[in-house]
Amino acid sequence: MTNNTETITLQVNGEARTCPPQTSLPALLEMLGMNPRLVAVEYNGEILHRQFWEKTRVKAGDRLEIVTIVGGG
Repeated sequence: MTNNTETITLQVNGEARTCPPQTSLPALLEMLGMNPRLVAVEYNGEILHRQFWEKTRVKAGDRLEIVTIVGGG
């Protein structure tokens, strides 16, 4: 049985992860089980402002650092 599902590999917080090509950043965050509203993302060494997330499509070899925002009191 052949696997026709194409995937790409990228680095997320130093770990290799796979996802379909052309996955949007918010979709990737959800696939990773993260709430997009509660994280900050560094994309290939640069902080990526939230206004660009929907237009950003991850590519093979991308490096993401995802930090969860923690509220306190």
